[in-house]
Amino acid sequence: MIALKLTRYIVMFQTINYLKFLLKSTNQHGVHSPFIYNYVTKCLYAEKMISNIKAHNVLLKTIGYFGFENICVSGARHLAVDIKKSYPNSKLNTNRIDILYTEELHPDKMEKMLAQKKFHNNSVILINSIHKDVQKNQSWEKLIALPTITVSIDMFYLGALFIRKEQVKEHFTVRI
Repeated sequence: MIALKLTRYIVMFQTINYLKFLLKSTNQHGVHSPFIYNYVTKCLYAEKMISNIKAHNVLLKTIGYFGFENICVSGARHLAVDIKKSYPNSKLNTNRIDILYTEELHPDKMEKMLAQKKFHNNSVILINSIHKDVQKNQSWEKLIALPTITVSIDMFYLGALFIRKEQVKEHFTVRI
């Protein structure tokens, strides 16, 4: 009985969050940052479909768009095969990270990684299922508030965090 109520609560939470997302979200025409506009139009909206799973497709397209080589995958080991197949020259789970894909990232872990200098200017962090439940939603809100994160994109299915010292802090909500 408790499991059924919890499932109903989660479904209702996700539905309400999705409706809020639809009301706030935009496509490329609502994006006024040249960097994000190019990323959305030339990468996210590119017709090429590499994976049938939206989050994995965004990861693979982002690696190709930015030409990333140092890739870290956390919580989705099966993705390593797809990455190596699509980008054979990539290096997985290195000390210096161009792009991190994770199923879950807590703000305190992110701050620790930032302190260890694992990321650099132009690093990207993709977090899957940011609206899955209340805890992930709260973690997402805390992550985008971190001073080092200058650009964030809520794509509902996943979130993207960018470290770009030359850019002012901005948050985008984009439909993909």
